[in-house]
Amino acid sequence: MSRHRVPPCRATPSGTTFEYRIIDPVLDHDTRLARARTRRDVLGTKHSGSPGDVWLRPPARAAREAPPLSRDRIVAEAIALLDEEGADRLTMRRLAERLGTGSTTLYWHVKTKNDVLDLALDAIFAAVEIPRADGQDWRAGITALISGWRAVLLEHPWSAALLGRPMLGPNVLARSEFLYATLLGAGVTGPHLTAAAYGLSNYVIGSALMQATWTAGGEQATRAAAQDRFRADRERYPVLATHGPLAADSDWDSSFALGLTWLLDGIHATVGASMPACATDEASVSAARHARRGRGSSGE
Repeated sequence: MSRHRVPPCRATPSGTTFEYRIIDPVLDHDTRLARARTRRDVLGTKHSGSPGDVWLRPPARAAREAPPLSRDRIVAEAIALLDEEGADRLTMRRLAERLGTGSTTLYWHVKTKNDVLDLALDAIFAAVEIPRADGQDWRAGITALISGWRAVLLEHPWSAALLGRPMLGPNVLARSEFLYATLLGAGVTGPHLTAAAYGLSNYVIGSALMQATWTAGGEQATRAAAQDRFRADRERYPVLATHGPLAADSDWDSSFALGLTWLLDGIHATVGASMPACATDEASVSAARHARRGRGSSGE
């Protein structure tokens, strides 16, 4: 191992003196590497983190001189990018470019890309109106909530595919609280409560994901090709050829509302006759269409 004597000088009141210190090139190299790794970890460029971490991580201390960029602005720009280009195109570098800053600046406010996705998902749910708890029919409240949820997912097509992540943000939790409280107030308890809430949330997520995928991929052309396939194989698939979802044009809103009515009917039947009367299919269809019109979307 080679050693070098480096004579740094230091001025003193009595004159100039020389001190000698030993520098180990290998140790010095390792130290620089360790510092570089530490810096990458702090900035989040080495580890991408896990979905949901942003809700479980202690709040970071505010820096004395943080860059002039807010988390709200970052999230708003991330949502715009996701709406325009989808989740696959979201990177910290691309987001920084849209914000007119550097990637390092983003890490003052968010640690990872997963943080950005979690924050964006929760932010869009702020647009889902929580029905007033004014003694209305339990079905009407749930129908309004689920219809608003669906409208938001369709307005932001990237969102439905990401909802398998831990959803622990304040906007999602507030709406989940309403759903559980409404079901509980209607008499749904024990394991039935969780099953009912899961059934409703999974239904709206799956429905929105399917519709968003179809409408983004040339729905009419796909339907036409499917109809040709069923006509050619009618003997093999007679029921699908006549009654299947691809056999003819379908109304997404009406189909969703009818499926929601079936779910609510099943919840009502499970709990028993002590629950309020069932809502009509027409009411569910109206709620679904109203929620989507309110967000500027077509029901077809």
